[in-house]
Parts: sequence; structure tokens; C-alpha cells
Amino acid sequence: MNRMTAMPPAITVTPAAKAKIDAVRAKSGHPDACLRIAIAGRRGGQFVYELDLVAPEDAPATDLRIETSELGLLVEPGSAANLEGAVIDLDPSALGGALRIDNPNEGWRDPVAARIQEVLDRQINPSVAAHGGVVDLLEVRGGSAYVQLGGGCQGCAQVDVTLRQGIEVAIKAAVPQIVEVIDVTDHAAGTNPYFQPAKKAS
Repeated sequence: MNRMTAMPPAITVTPAAKAKIDAVRAKSGHPDACLRIAIAGRRGGQFVYELDLVAPEDAPATDLRIETSELGLLVEPGSAANLEGAVIDLDPSALGGALRIDNPNEGWRDPVAARIQEVLDRQINPSVAAHGGVVDLLEVRGGSAYVQLGGGCQGCAQVDVTLRQGIEVAIKAAVPQIVEVIDVTDHAAGTNPYFQPAKKAS
């Protein structure tokens, strides 16, 4: 049985970005290193990217390879569809010059996810921001919305109250397709002073 495989996306690297990458490769002592691109998640409805220099022999076997302007690009297969048409450029406003990705696929294509993001942007995040918190939508699967809490919300003693009586109520009221909101945050890793991980028995 044939399985559908991801196709390498069309990605453009500007001359300025290529020069920056070449400089970093030369400084690292690996002038033939490939630039590996992966989408690590979302924040505020926008993608969060991981960019790494990888020696050709260390590249994951499943990565998609793109040869462009004498620069080898590696793309994590699960990120390929959302990188189609992306442009890697140099951000002159960043100190020392940093790479940026202009991606036409930013935002949510799913109208349900887009509506949830609107609720987060207009209602929920302005409220939790007063306490240094932020709520990110990671995925919508069926009737479930998966969220991650950060800042002051990560590890907060009142996180269950915030989730069930605030976030979930607001999302369900605005988006009836959602039947549950699932928090996937690693709260034990938070730095909130009101939360202490349980001690292991010695």
C-alpha cells in the first residue's frame, strides 16, 4: 500500500539571509552545514520556529532536503505543509542581524481555531496579562481545544480555577463546537512562587 509522503516545500532564502548563514557556518567551522527548519508550536496564533545548523551526516533520515543557492535546507516533515511559500530573510532591526521567516501560512486555517484565537486575543489574554500570564492555543482536535499557559499562569496555584471558570467558560460560550479545553502545560516547570512541586518520598 502506498503511503502519502510530505513534499519539500518551496522556500526562498534571500541573499542577505544566505550571507548571514554562511558567516555563521564559517565561524562554527562547518561551512557545509545545512540549515534545519522546524515548526515547534504556536504563540498568539503565529508559528514558533526552530532553526539549527546541522552537519549533513547528522541530518535526520526523514528530513526533507532542499538545495537552494548552494545552501542545503532541511525541513522537518511535519512542518513542510506550513512552510510552503515561506521566505527566510534577515531582520535588520535585530541586534547583530537575525533571521526571520515571512510565512504566508501564519494564523489558523481552521475557522474554529481562528475563532478560539480571537477569544484569547480579545478576552482572555488581556485579563491574564495583568498577572503576567499568557494562554496559547496549540491545537484543535475534534471538540477539544489544547492550550498552554505561560508566564504567571504556569505553576499558579489558581490555575485550575482560571482554566475551568475563566478560559473554558469563555471559549465554550463563543465557540459551541468546543466541548472541552485541555491544559497541556508543564506546571511543575513553572517559576510561580505560589506553586511547589510535591516532594518525592525518600
